[in-house]
Amino acid sequence: MTMQQVIQNAPPTRAQNRAWKKLKANKSALVGLVIITFFIVLAIIAPLLPLADPLATNWSAIRKAPSAAHWLGTDDIGRDILSRMIWGARASLMAGVFSVGIAVAIGVPLGLISGYFGGWIDMIISRITEAFLAMPFLITAIALAAFLGPSLVNAMIAIGFSAMPLFVRLTRGQVLTVKTEDYVEGARSVGLGHYRIITRYILPNVFSPLLVQASLTIATAIIAEASLSFLGLGQQPPSPSWGSMLNVAKNFLSQAPWMAMWPGAAIFLVVIGFNLLGDGLRDALDPREA
Repeated sequence: MTMQQVIQNAPPTRAQNRAWKKLKANKSALVGLVIITFFIVLAIIAPLLPLADPLATNWSAIRKAPSAAHWLGTDDIGRDILSRMIWGARASLMAGVFSVGIAVAIGVPLGLISGYFGGWIDMIISRITEAFLAMPFLITAIALAAFLGPSLVNAMIAIGFSAMPLFVRLTRGQVLTVKTEDYVEGARSVGLGHYRIITRYILPNVFSPLLVQASLTIATAIIAEASLSFLGLGQQPPSPSWGSMLNVAKNFLSQAPWMAMWPGAAIFLVVIGFNLLGDGLRDALDPREA
């Protein structure tokens, strides 16, 4: 085997095709994918649907049970819950995706640098990461959101920074394993720079576990956003999100249980969907599985 062949040693397309076939054969993962796709499509096409204005109040239809006029009922000031559920999906899903995007954008580069270079750089990044990991995720997110101020954007930033240490630690551990492989040593021996080695030979080979972690963390981020909105630190009224809808509904559980039932069910389904998909990706991308 020539040195060039060693350097070009990368995950083969055959393995990728096998992973895709395993994912398609995993029924629970497909169920999760269908659930996620359903809510994403609803959120995207919300402006095109013939829905009532999610902010419009109707004082003659306060806390009305589900009916032909309001399929999911109305809330405490007569707003249509179906409309607010669909528009609220935008805020909740966006919070999950963008929060994890922030965590990945910061955590993965730090993990790559820490694992690849080692030494004092690794020591500093690892100690800071361990300090963050010592604090409970949700407590950190609440503290950061309270410091930044109540808004959906600030909630996403708080959740993203709170989830970032998970990706630093995961990336660092994967890099420590991959950087000793033959194709990485071969790349060094022919004089390739650190940047090219990291981006071309290390990052693609640590991508699979990062993808799995990201899909699982989106579910956690959606719950965190709902928690922050429930506490008044996320999406601010009158704009809808599932967490803020639960915050209002808690005062009317006996008079209008449907106000809490629908957003609670939506959060449950989306979180289950991302967890099922994450588990399916983990099984499909595990090289130890035949």
